[in-house]
Amino acid sequence: MDRTFRTRSRRFALVAAAAAAALIVTGCSSDSGGKKAEEDTGNASAGKADTPRMKVAMITHAAPGDTFWDLIRKGAETAAAKDNVELVYSSNPDSAKQANLVQNAIDQKVDGIAVTLAKPDAMKSAVAKAKAAGIPVVGLNGGIDDWKEQGLLEYFGQDESVAGEAFGEKLNELGAKNNICVIQEQGHVALEARCAGVKKTFKGKTTNLYVNGTNMPAVKSTITAKLKQDSAIDYVVTLGAPFALTAVQSVDDAGSKAKVATFDLNKEMVSAIEDGDVEFAVDQQPYLQGYLSVDSLWLYKTNGNFSGGGQEAVLTGPAFVDKSNVEAIAKFAAKGTR
Repeated sequence: MDRTFRTRSRRFALVAAAAAAALIVTGCSSDSGGKKAEEDTGNASAGKADTPRMKVAMITHAAPGDTFWDLIRKGAETAAAKDNVELVYSSNPDSAKQANLVQNAIDQKVDGIAVTLAKPDAMKSAVAKAKAAGIPVVGLNGGIDDWKEQGLLEYFGQDESVAGEAFGEKLNELGAKNNICVIQEQGHVALEARCAGVKKTFKGKTTNLYVNGTNMPAVKSTITAKLKQDSAIDYVVTLGAPFALTAVQSVDDAGSKAKVATFDLNKEMVSAIEDGDVEFAVDQQPYLQGYLSVDSLWLYKTNGNFSGGGQEAVLTGPAFVDKSNVEAIAKFAAKGTR
């Protein structure tokens, strides 16, 4: 994969070492229960941890039907099966309701919480209450600029500004001149950062287009209308795989010559890249985000370990996937882990 991205002054912990360490588990057994869990999750690990049962809550801002979150959840479930963890997964795209879910986890006296901070200010109070209750909290996917301030133990995800800047540079290489950046949730800090990054490095014109990500027919019609309005648009940039696939339909409906490129990956997106319907995708490895979030809480509970020294995020992306390397990714996507 192409990993030659612009760097920032901030230094980050390397994910490879963390992932490798997480898979080397002392005191593991290869009992039938562990093997069954591996079969269920499609993961080949050393076995199931022989440590006391613990409960971890994962609370995200996932919207119903967004397949991106299926990958995060599958990674979390794989780690939970290996680590003898009871995983309680819940989600709500409404930040106030997501905060209430954190409170529910506190009330259940869970041993750890993994949470997304898509709208950090709305989550601050709930995170503080979890910490006050003595519950370790790690962040994933959203909140890379806020996790340290809110006192989270660790963070696993992608620097969305860096990813956006890399995306803009890729568009320059491809000769693009005029793109729309489709944002499916206004005010979501990670999504806004992606489009801001694209605009920062892209030498042409970038226009943000806001859509209602919970209503895909409306997403399709809004993109179609914009393409009909401006025939100079040569790229549609989307911030999630399902939206890219919808944008492909919009391009056809509008009779536009625009190409589609996206952030994030799923099984259908891999096929779309193979078929040439989508030019490229930026992969942030959501399966890995889910896996490391749960595994990190187990490591902290059982051995006091934490990655990055509480100062550096553990990056899981970005990396480009296009026709030059999609074949290597396809075998993992077929298993539902990429």
